[in-house]
Amino acid sequence: MKNEQNKRRDFLKNALASATGLVLLPSISQEVVANSTQSKTIVSPYIHKNIAPKIKFSVIGMNHGHIYGQVEAVIRGGGELVSYFAKEADLLSNFAKRYPNAKQASSEAEILEDKSIHLVLSSSIASERAPLGIRVMKHGKDFMSDKPGITTLEQLAEVRKVQKETKRIYSIMFSERFENKATVKAGELVKAGAIGKVIQTIGMGPHRINLASRPAWFFDKKQFGGILCDIGSHQCDQFLFFTGSTKAEVVSSQVANYTHKQYPQFEDFGDMVLRGNEGTGYVRVDWFSPDGLKTWGDGRLTILGTEGYIEIRKNIDIALRDSGNNLYLVNNKETKYIDCNNEVLPYGEQLVNDIVNRTETAMSQEHCFLATELSIKAQKFARNVVV
Repeated sequence: MKNEQNKRRDFLKNALASATGLVLLPSISQEVVANSTQSKTIVSPYIHKNIAPKIKFSVIGMNHGHIYGQVEAVIRGGGELVSYFAKEADLLSNFAKRYPNAKQASSEAEILEDKSIHLVLSSSIASERAPLGIRVMKHGKDFMSDKPGITTLEQLAEVRKVQKETKRIYSIMFSERFENKATVKAGELVKAGAIGKVIQTIGMGPHRINLASRPAWFFDKKQFGGILCDIGSHQCDQFLFFTGSTKAEVVSSQVANYTHKQYPQFEDFGDMVLRGNEGTGYVRVDWFSPDGLKTWGDGRLTILGTEGYIEIRKNIDIALRDSGNNLYLVNNKETKYIDCNNEVLPYGEQLVNDIVNRTETAMSQEHCFLATELSIKAQKFARNVVV
């Protein structure tokens, strides 16, 4: 039990020092990130003390360190964190140190039955997120999940049904788009017509595995959903967003477990080909980021248009700069590098405003569900590469 708690603690620490730590929280120093799970209290750098919060929100389930990026996004957007709950004592302790002003609830029910709460966030075990989201919506609250927000087609059908009945928001934090400043900038450029009509995206999502810090559920496909359902969902979201596709299908997909045979339910490689009504896409995801890389993954996205292309180097530009948020624009007028570190991340504020105004500015509900459907189908029907 103690070993499992240590794994959870190390998992959260490494998650903070990777996507959540270096990409989502760029203004937090390495020293602060390194101490994030120790006894030192950390004050959020994103609390706008001069702005009255527009909504109150809570957290239920924090099995993945992405929860900290989710919380920070909503705080930036005008949310007030009022309470939290998890089953695991060590996760609760770490969260309490990070957010000492929020209340530790005695149960999930305490949060669900609190009528003052507008939104619930979760990064619980992946397979448990959709059932929780359904309970949240049935209690009249909006829900924001870590990805993957849904792991099976059966869950997706039920989530769609309850969302339609309740008219609540079911949002998934696709952080590789929402919380990467270069990707946000690319969206603005594409909308402005900088590369003409987008006809294809190529998304690369490599990750560092950090085996020793991973909890047991991370290696169980029934719990984490599979590599294409999990980290592949980021890429499905970006494909739909940049091509503008509202209908899409999986042309082909494959998965493999090349080097982690001690975990027979795990996959360390996957790819897929997508076809939408407005463009095509190719996705490759893996768990092979080498230890010599100065970040958790050299994530890249290429957006091909009829009049140019954009390449995003999300977390690092190897051999040139160790920082992320790098964008290269090539079109008929110029070849240009854009440092996007000073761009604004709009997702948190858009989601908060959507909750207040009942709009869909952060992400349409159908887009959220379609991106999820693509990743689940790519996973479910993937050819297994036997090696």
